[in-house]
Amino acid sequence: MYDPFACPERAPTAMGTPRPALDVGFTLDWSSAEARHRECLFLPWLMPAHDVWPGAIGSQLAGVDVGEAVDVPGAPLVPGWDPAGEVELPPAAFNRRLRRHRVVEPRAGRFYPRAFIAGHAGIEAGDRELFRIGKLEDARLVADLNHPLAGMDDLQLRARVMAFHEQGREDDRAVAVTRMLTARGPGMQARWHGRPTDFWSGEACEREDPAPDREFYAGPRMVHHLDATARARIAALYATLIPQGARVLDLMSSWASHLDRLQSPEAVVGLGMNHEELAANEALDQALVHDLNRQPTIPLPPASFDAVVCTASVEYLTRPQAVFASVRELLRPGGVLAVAFSDRCFPTKAIAVWEQLYDFERMGLVLDLFLRAGFDDLSTLSLRGLPRPPDDPYAGRLDYADPVFAVWGRCP
Repeated sequence: MYDPFACPERAPTAMGTPRPALDVGFTLDWSSAEARHRECLFLPWLMPAHDVWPGAIGSQLAGVDVGEAVDVPGAPLVPGWDPAGEVELPPAAFNRRLRRHRVVEPRAGRFYPRAFIAGHAGIEAGDRELFRIGKLEDARLVADLNHPLAGMDDLQLRARVMAFHEQGREDDRAVAVTRMLTARGPGMQARWHGRPTDFWSGEACEREDPAPDREFYAGPRMVHHLDATARARIAALYATLIPQGARVLDLMSSWASHLDRLQSPEAVVGLGMNHEELAANEALDQALVHDLNRQPTIPLPPASFDAVVCTASVEYLTRPQAVFASVRELLRPGGVLAVAFSDRCFPTKAIAVWEQLYDFERMGLVLDLFLRAGFDDLSTLSLRGLPRPPDDPYAGRLDYADPVFAVWGRCP
């Protein structure tokens, strides 16, 4: 699987040089019943002798050079699964009116702050830790208080030294490395005990702005929607997934694709909403203006592509299940569909459920679409914490590059 930390950009240093602080790239590999998963997190200025590390990994990293990695199989990252952490409650225990200005309906498989069930299971008001609703029936609600990674077998942690600093951090706080690796993220994309998550009930695919998309996309937007670091990582991911000489469809394309690292593709076809944007895209051999929310069936020959990519756009599909089914028809056996996104979007055009979910739950939603469409050999990837490019227009306000989340699978 793609490893964004495999090639550190800084040259190695002489062994024996003191290392008061390190930049470390962590990759956490694990598997659920549905897919393989890799979580990548970059943490700068970690101090081996001062911070709180999982196991003895801090002292091990202190002795390795830039570019070298330490593997920690079966890393002690989260408490084990506890059956007592699955608490049966009456459905009325979920406080639907906790939010001042809106009613929040509980959905099976979804995550919520524990404050929604305050007064039960020893939970106090204002508790922001997350819990998951497991079963949701007329007479009972199962609240799972376990960490979403609890019970997942064979957690594989790798820590790679990306750079070192001759001086430590100026502040005295100890960084809780384990918590940063696991809080509000890894595990949330997997189904609860194999049960499909309730993403699609109610008005899940409604939008704040219901006007036709042709109006919203009438004028060209020749701007990047992600920073340069995120774009480069997505391009590198696509290059690992798409074979040389492939015929590729860039779904929901615009003036710029993320396919510049592909090896000699046979052809790249772009399907998007704005003719001027598509005409300006130098990566495309062919362009097609088509509104998937009006007609989710893609007007291209079946079994005519080796790969389909969709970048920073899946959240705008109002009939996503139909679109994924159509994409599967376009792919040849063994062909790959890769969907990448970040935490940025046009909120008035994103479907309602997207705005309600945590980032890792969004990976679960996209993974659900793959499963419903019959894809197999499924994988997910998260990449967070990389520094924002210094020449980025938001560099003064945002320290980190846009996170990258991706799901991919293959056509049987």
